[in-house]
Amino acid sequence: MCVTAVESRPAGVALTPSPGGHRPFGARVKAFVALTKPRIIELLLITTVPVMFLAAQGVPDLWLVLTTTIGGYLSAGGANALNMYIDRDIDALMDRTAQRPLVTGVVTPRECLAFGIALAVISTVWFGLLVNWLSAALSLGALLFYVVVYTMLLKRRTSQNIVWGGIAGCMPVLIGWSAVTNSMSWAAVILFAVIFFWTPPHYWPLSMKVKDDYARVGVPMLPVIASNRVVARQIVVYSWVMVAVSLLLTPLGYTGWFYTAVALLTGGFWLWEAHGLLNRANAGVTGGKLKEMRLFHWSITYVSLLFVAVAVDPFLR
Repeated sequence: MCVTAVESRPAGVALTPSPGGHRPFGARVKAFVALTKPRIIELLLITTVPVMFLAAQGVPDLWLVLTTTIGGYLSAGGANALNMYIDRDIDALMDRTAQRPLVTGVVTPRECLAFGIALAVISTVWFGLLVNWLSAALSLGALLFYVVVYTMLLKRRTSQNIVWGGIAGCMPVLIGWSAVTNSMSWAAVILFAVIFFWTPPHYWPLSMKVKDDYARVGVPMLPVIASNRVVARQIVVYSWVMVAVSLLLTPLGYTGWFYTAVALLTGGFWLWEAHGLLNRANAGVTGGKLKEMRLFHWSITYVSLLFVAVAVDPFLR
């Protein structure tokens, strides 16, 4: 999620190779993989595959799971590469992004742009031919939303960037459901909403930690323009809505006791952490004692456990 540069050069000074300079093949391969942001894609796949089990009410076709997973990686990887191409100016000025391939010069901007577009085209055709065209349309829509709406229009203009930009990260839920059923349902919409309300309280704690980076490049993440108290209060509000929405699946008949128990336990612990962060912010705690990253790390565990429960629940009903 966050790459911190540790090197002797000042932040923002790119290591651009001289013309004709040697760039080792192994380093180049690693750089192109890094353009896809694999650790972020892990989270996207965690929300895709379990939904396929829920949609199938059991084990989905494993070939379909494989093709959907590969297509999802290619699509998200293309979106992430194009995001790095657009953000290469500010990435060079931020400590947490100073090791990205375009900043270090291992990959050129033209190569990155071509790579991102290629992945976008390949992933759309892949989904259309091997999964279905509804999933292909959803995948392409998610990519365009992330690149155009979030990266180009929202990120540098509004503190609500991550709220609305997070819609792109919700789309894998719909893709997983449509891959199995070639249709939509309220179950998919509810899980979409869970991720929508999860995204801000997941990302804002990290933004609190690295807000100086964002302030340096003029990106108005909420922690940059608002106090810790205001941010923590927003985190609590979104957290309560997220937990409430996560519990809608059971009364609507999509899940049973196991999912409900996991949603209550994990959601309860999330709310404990969110209110703890708010209490510390209200007390004027700053720096390491604010412990904002505890909620960030728990948010990843939470979404992983919740969606594992989504996959397991059909077998226990």
